[in-house]
Amino acid sequence: MAHENYRISAFEQSYRCYPVSFIDKSHLEKGDKIIMPPSALDRLASLQIDYPMLFELNNPTVDRVTHCGVLEFVADEGLIYLPYWMMENMLLQEGDICQVKNKSLVKGTYVKLQPHTKDFLDISNPKAILETTLRSYSCLTTGDTIMVPYNNKKYYINIVETKPSSAISIIETDCEVDFAPPLDYVEPEKPAPITSSKKRLLEAEEEPPEKIPKFSPFTGSGKRLDGKPLTQSVAQVSSPILKQHQLESENGTKGSKSSTCAARQHSGKLVFGSNVNQPTNETPKVAPKNSRQEPSQKAEDPSQKTDEPKFQAFTGKKYSLKG
Repeated sequence: MAHENYRISAFEQSYRCYPVSFIDKSHLEKGDKIIMPPSALDRLASLQIDYPMLFELNNPTVDRVTHCGVLEFVADEGLIYLPYWMMENMLLQEGDICQVKNKSLVKGTYVKLQPHTKDFLDISNPKAILETTLRSYSCLTTGDTIMVPYNNKKYYINIVETKPSSAISIIETDCEVDFAPPLDYVEPEKPAPITSSKKRLLEAEEEPPEKIPKFSPFTGSGKRLDGKPLTQSVAQVSSPILKQHQLESENGTKGSKSSTCAARQHSGKLVFGSNVNQPTNETPKVAPKNSRQEPSQKAEDPSQKTDEPKFQAFTGKKYSLKG
């Protein structure tokens, strides 16, 4: 008896399928409703079926199954019209045979979706757009791909998981929605762990370069043009001059300048203003009149005569014009 009741309440029929665009109903692409012939309505009305009417579509060639609702019974006999995205899911071509069977589905409580591209997440409020779109759907099946049109663009979304079963009804139900990462999403690469060898290389690269010695001008030995050896006094005088010159360039203080002038004064040259640092009570030295020097030494450069007394300006006898 139960078997007879099942036979009475079951509807199963094969039809040739075509896209809804063939009957100028392209707006049905935004949902999962199909168009069936009037004979199907007569058959369903005589059966004890659950409402709203839900159907299972099967492609026997590749064994692909999905679920849908019905909108109208105005198709030609032997034909049904499906949304094109549904035909793509079932791998159906125009005119292929599709088996239709009535089905009762439980109300869904959870669904997990996965967009094909990251562009869908760039929408200002993707959940609101999805909620509006799903109002045109009667049921969802795990493994299907639905199309969400928005702003003159089509977004495709995979049905990854549904609960409590693989096919659920979403009519007048409160269903939790979750999103999986888009198909084109690429996770950022994690930094590889640093091995001991790499760590040594990094430490070697981070070592500061060796300090380059500063350039010190006029350092080294000097030579005379006439080939004669330099006296010891010149070498002794030249080294303090270089040291004072380096201190002056680094510190730039006035004290170093004064010490430099003092050093230049000892070199046997006349430097105006060099006697500022001398004590005021020092008596000027008068050059001796009788100097016993060799003729060869007189011909030498005055800068090389270290024993010659320093020249003092405005020293000597004074004379009157009156006599």
